[in-house]
This record gives sequence, C-alpha cells and structure tokens, in this order.
Amino acid sequence: MSAGAEEAVAAARAGAAIAISGLRKNFGDTAALDGVDLVVQEGTVCGLLGPNGAGKTTAVRILSTLLRPDSGTAMIAGFDVAKDTDEVRRRIGVTGQRTAVDDILSGQENLEMWGRLYHIGAKTARRRAGELLEQFGLAEAGGKLVKFYSGGMRRRLDLAVGFFLRPQVLFLDEPTTGLDPRGRNEVWQVVHSMAEQGTTVLLTTQYLEEADRLAGQITVIEAGRVIAEGTPERLKSMIGGDRIDVVLLDGGAVAETAAAIARIVDAEPEVDTDARRITVPVRDRVSALHDVMRWLHDHGIDIEDVAVRKPSLDDVFLRLTGHAATGNGRVA
Repeated sequence: MSAGAEEAVAAARAGAAIAISGLRKNFGDTAALDGVDLVVQEGTVCGLLGPNGAGKTTAVRILSTLLRPDSGTAMIAGFDVAKDTDEVRRRIGVTGQRTAVDDILSGQENLEMWGRLYHIGAKTARRRAGELLEQFGLAEAGGKLVKFYSGGMRRRLDLAVGFFLRPQVLFLDEPTTGLDPRGRNEVWQVVHSMAEQGTTVLLTTQYLEEADRLAGQITVIEAGRVIAEGTPERLKSMIGGDRIDVVLLDGGAVAETAAAIARIVDAEPEVDTDARRITVPVRDRVSALHDVMRWLHDHGIDIEDVAVRKPSLDDVFLRLTGHAATGNGRVA
C-alpha cells in the first residue's frame, strides 16, 4: 500500500466520512483529476468549488462508485469505493444536476416508487414517504402531480429521494443549477437540515454564495488539482481585510482616480476600466473612506457608488484561479 493510501485509510479510521488521497483520473490525454487529496469529517458540509472542467463531477462520480479511478485511494465511512462497492452504496445518497423524479406521478407516489426500488416494502415505503414530504416542506403538495411543482419544489423532492435511506454521506452535484433565488433558498434550508441530522454533505457548486452559506469547509480545485482549502473565513482572510469599492460615473477619470486612491491608502488598487470600478484594500476603513471621499469631492469626481466591504469568495476565486464570478454569482 502506498503512503497516500495509508494516509487515506488512517483518516478513515479516525472518523472521516470521506478520505481521498492521490486520486487520479484521465480521459484520453486530459487529466480530470491529478492527485487530489481531501478529508471530510462526519456531519459537516464540504463545498467542492472550481470552474467548469475543474474535475468536480468526476470526483463525485468516483466517490459514488459510478466511475473507477486510475490510481489513488477514495474511502467512504472507512470503505474503499473501488473494492467495497456494495458497502459504499449502502451508505451514500446522490443528487445530480437533473432531477430524478417522474412528472406523471405525485410527490407521494414518486417517493413510494423509490422505496420499492430500495426493496423496503410497500408499507414502510409509504410511511417513509410521508415523513420525507413533511421534512422537506412538501406535505401539502404530496398528492399533486410533480409536473405542477415549481423548480424549487421539484429539487426538494429530488433531495428527499436522495435522503430516503438516511445516508451517512450525501453527494449534491450542483443541486440548485437553474433555480431562481427563492428556489435556491428552499434547497439551502433543506441541506442545513440534513447536516443538522448528522449527514455528511459533499456539495459541488459554481454558486459562490451557496458555498459561503452552506459549507463549513471549502476545497477549491482547478485543472484536477486542489489549489486551496479551509473554512470560508480562512480563505477570505488570505486576500486581506476590508476593501473600498468606488464606481465612477465617468470612465474618463478612472486612471487619475486610481492613482490618487493608491497614494491616499498606500496600497495598489485593482482597476476594472470597463466597469469604472476601483477596488483597494485598506487597514483603517473609516479613516480611508473619509480621505477618499474628501479627495473625490475636492476634485469634482462624480461617483455612481462607493462602499466598504469585506472580501468575498468571489475575490478568493479571482485571486486563486483568475476566473471571476459572473453576474448571477456563478464561476465563469
């Protein structure tokens, strides 16, 4: 057994719900995963972040026994995903990017159908379906056909399917893709509830706000490699403290204003000429904001917006990968 495999086994035995070491997977000449290491403790939510093509979905497919790795070790609750497939499948639930529910059945019927597929008996399936409809806020809609559900309701029902057997580990692969803000909030509440009940959740997402809201641990991957990991606050602290954002009304004054702000706060600003935005880190937010606003006033610079804010995961992504978040909060 390799040193990496021994580390993964040791982590699994120490109580980790997910333990990955040196995981590799190639598709032709493309390395989807290139030596990924990851440990997730029981009862936590881990956000697996990265731009499109980073390897997030490949990792989930390997962990859920749908794809075999080329090398490395991946363990779920102490069981090897490549060697102990049946044991792993008994302990996991998976929700993909598309819902797995049937439009022509009601919510209750969908869940009962999955109960029968799990071979738990009609009576037990009916009772469990009722419990899940209540837990996921769908009790009143349980008798309605799913084709009449909203996007958020459909996704909650899909999550209920994944939670049918109370899995130790639940994989959520971009669970809120395509949902409106209300639908995303509904799903977030459900994920919080799952974690509170002790389920370990591995969440892949392109929505940075989603990771910030849900995950206590974040791992950032790019081109199949882990490039950063830690709590959301720790990752944000990597790029400094408070920042001042200034958006000018006139794009012609951006260069002059950026140079002046750099002198005032003694720090190099980030400048987005197209957006007429100047962003600069500051040590004393009150004093710096006062001095910057005075200079803008004295020099007749009209502003569209000015704000003091803390770093966000958007800033972390931009710094780590060069991929900014798009306007809808997704990684570009």
